[in-house]
Amino acid sequence: MPVDTQEKFAFIFPGQASQAVGMGKGLYQNSIAAREVFEEIDDVLGRRLTDVMFEGPADKLTRTENAQPAITAVSLAAWKAMEEAANCMLLPSMTTGHSLGEYSSLAVAGVLSIEGTVKLVVERGRLMQFACDERPGGMAAIIGIDEQTIEEVCREAGAYISNINTSQQIIISGDHQRLARAIDLASARGAKRAIPLAVNGAFHSGLMDPAQSSLNDVLDSLEFADPDVPIIGNVTAQPLSTADEVRSELKMQLQSCVQWNNSISYMHENGVNEFVEIGPGNVLSGMVKRIAPSAKTTSVGDFESVQSYAAGC
Repeated sequence: MPVDTQEKFAFIFPGQASQAVGMGKGLYQNSIAAREVFEEIDDVLGRRLTDVMFEGPADKLTRTENAQPAITAVSLAAWKAMEEAANCMLLPSMTTGHSLGEYSSLAVAGVLSIEGTVKLVVERGRLMQFACDERPGGMAAIIGIDEQTIEEVCREAGAYISNINTSQQIIISGDHQRLARAIDLASARGAKRAIPLAVNGAFHSGLMDPAQSSLNDVLDSLEFADPDVPIIGNVTAQPLSTADEVRSELKMQLQSCVQWNNSISYMHENGVNEFVEIGPGNVLSGMVKRIAPSAKTTSVGDFESVQSYAAGC
């Protein structure tokens, strides 16, 4: 049930498959604050990830160990550029992110510094790439059939439900053979479309198990602060208000389904009427419009949109 009716805004951050060659280049060229974020990520990695981001090639950017820090870089760079350009307080009432995007929320909510967030994302990406190599797989968006039907399809095919994005857009995953079987079954049961995702693994599924133990160790080694604003967890679709809750969520998130539909519904029901998507692309804004049609959405991912948002602040 809603806790109040006061109008609120939330920051939301995109996840993997949002990457595109050239993303962030305008931010790097035009914002000092953004450039500092990109340079910090290059320093953490010990290599020029920005070269891959700005120039490609696309297949290299798509690799998990590159895509994850690259998307995080653009999200955090855009956020810092917004702060640099705005003449108002930019502290949201809530924040969340889709899968990888949840990690950007750690910095926004003060759970970790930007440097700490980037180091964690780099390690997550490395471990997930290891899992992808050990247990290859893929993901696909299934459009137009309900969750119960997709549960039946995945059970029959031996695949997984990885993201419930909206009531009519659900992401499934699995090894390549089982995923293909699940797509065929979904199509036979009325799915309008099945869209392969630009990822190189079966995220949020049991195929990520080779990365789980090491990621747990990394998370246990970090000192998290309690969030300054609630982070809405991917797995629980409920507010995370303590450092321990955040750590537990991130451990579960690796192999659990992302409950995006429920997360946005919870936020909207609890007073969030504006969702600001920060990072590359505008996929999340489209999902929000389907989940909460009355909510306002804004996408901020390049220098021009940063300026536009700041001018209206």
